Amino acid sequence: MSKFIPFKNAKIHFTDQGEGDVVLLLHGFLGNLKMWHQLTPRLITTNRVVSIDLLGHGQSDSIGYVHSMEDMTEVVIAILNHLSITKVIVIGHSMGGYVGLALLESAPQRIKGICLMNSTAVGDSIDKQNNRDRTIKIVKSNTRFFVHASIPNLFGPENLELYQDEIAQVKNDALKTSTQSIVAALEGMKIRKDRLQFFKQSKIPKMVILGKKDAILDYHLQQSYYENTDIEVVAFPDGHMSHIENMKEFSDKIVHFIEKI
Repeated sequence: MSKFIPFKNAKIHFTDQGEGDVVLLLHGFLGNLKMWHQLTPRLITTNRVVSIDLLGHGQSDSIGYVHSMEDMTEVVIAILNHLSITKVIVIGHSMGGYVGLALLESAPQRIKGICLMNSTAVGDSIDKQNNRDRTIKIVKSNTRFFVHASIPNLFGPENLELYQDEIAQVKNDALKTSTQSIVAALEGMKIRKDRLQFFKQSKIPKMVILGKKDAILDYHLQQSYYENTDIEVVAFPDGHMSHIENMKEFSDKIVHFIEKI
């Protein structure tokens, strides 16, 4: 179940449950592996499920002031090697999707399929990079303010009251993330590679989940990237947190995606 491995003088937390083909779950920025608590029980009836707290998140330590997607990929590979796992199906939420793509590029032979959930294969534009720099200044100045201001933006506007308990829990978990770890993740996301063409050219099964009211990723722009490709695009009517806002439909799509592989 809940386990740790050493990594570069740090400890990394993960869970390992079930039997069968391995599904690797990678959470998003400010999140942790607890985000999968509703999906995992369904998956472990047919699959082995490995969930990881990425660098500086959840119960995993930070290793520096920049956590690149390649650094996080090294963590994932270390855990897979530790567990003697050769192939996985990757489900990555937001930043977890960026890590999944970096893993696909560095170890393509280990990936049987990949789902980018409220995530993108496109790198940061100059404007987005500048925005991350402004965000880093805010985080360094007042981390609590940043967390309280940013978390509600992950949800569709009409869902703020409906999911107020879930939003409070997401905030509480995010507040446990150190300022250094938040900054390190932002720095890492800012410099990540654009992997759109690589993603499109990959021959494995691929799925992208988008939210029509996602304030983080423009739905229409994201959708346009995958037109006339073999990538399955799933659109939900809400925001950036499909595993909460569209839980049943999201779970159904994930299960169906895994079954096809």
